[in-house]
Parts: sequence; C-alpha cells; structure tokens
Amino acid sequence: METVKFTQMKDGDREDYAFLTDHEIEYAAGTSDRLLAAMVELDKSLSGYKVTRLGHSLQAATRAWNAGADIDWVVSALLHDIGDIYAPYNHDEYAAAIIRPFVREQCAWVVEKHGDFQLLYYGEHVGANPHKREAFRDSAYFDDCAEFCEKWDQSSFDPDYPTKPLEFFAPLVKEVFARKSYGSGVIRTGVRVPTSDEGVALARSAP
Repeated sequence: METVKFTQMKDGDREDYAFLTDHEIEYAAGTSDRLLAAMVELDKSLSGYKVTRLGHSLQAATRAWNAGADIDWVVSALLHDIGDIYAPYNHDEYAAAIIRPFVREQCAWVVEKHGDFQLLYYGEHVGANPHKREAFRDSAYFDDCAEFCEKWDQSSFDPDYPTKPLEFFAPLVKEVFARKSYGSGVIRTGVRVPTSDEGVALARSAP
C-alpha cells in the first residue's frame, strides 16, 4: 500500500487510517530537525537590530542556560521567536503552538504571551499599550513571563554577549521533541519551575 484508497476522508476505512497514522508518526519524528533548519532561516527575517533574529534567539537561550534554567525553559527561549518568519503579527502564538505538546504548560503560556509582555519596553513609542500585560495579572504564570521578558528576551540584542551556537542547543531540541506529545508528565499542568537555578548555573560555568 503506497497511498490510501480514498479521495474523500469520509470514505476511508481502518486500513487507510492505520496506514496514515504510521506515516504521521514517522514524519513527526523529524520535527526537531525541521525546527532547527527553520531557526537558520531566522537570519533572513526582520532586520534593523544589532543582532539577527537567529542571534537574538540564541542569545536568549544562552542567557537561560547560563541562569541554570531547565531544558523546557532553554528550548522555549530558543524557539520563542520562530514564528517571526511565517507569522510576524502573532509570532508568539505561533511559537507557542509548536512547543505546547512538548513542554511544561508554564513555558508554553509564557511564550504565547511574551509579545504582550514585551510591550512594557516599547509600547509607548509605537502607539501601543505598554501595560497590556496587566490583563493577565491573575495568571499563575504572570511573574514567570515578566522574568522571561526582562532577563532573556528584551535584553538579548547585544552583539558582544558571548552566545552559544545553534549546534550547542540542537541536542536539547531533539530531546524535547522526542517526548510523548501532551503527556501528563510533560505538560505538568499548574507546575511552576523557577527560571533560574544558581547551583545548576555554577555547575554549567565550571571549566
């Protein structure tokens, strides 16, 4: 069997959909490789900053790594702006949709809302509400998103910051996207993990 038998989905049978499920599983296994390739494309995205969008993403992930953040935070920091290429006006929602099945709910929420939180730093200069984040004040993850933006996002436009290459983060991306999607042990609804861990940070900085 090389293709399904039907031309309309309603005409498919169990054999057709078992065949398609196998193909989907095989294709999904390559998600991390496609994402890493898409990260390279960020170098062709929005310009005008002192660093490229790829440089910004790598710097954010490096700051998270240096802070001792766990793997969910680091990968979320790396991929938080991947939507800039295809969804420049809702890049935060786009990125969140990509990572949501594979990271803690906390991290997916932060990535989804970071665009609104970032307005604190520049909203007044572009005619937007710099306090738009206040609509989410009651969220358990409000402070996490505020920290994410302050420590890793708004600060990661420094061309002199020692930034790790994409190859350094590739194994972390592969590990995250190899998880069982939407697994209860992956999503961990309601769980909050700090954005930094001094002990881990010291261990990572050791020669």
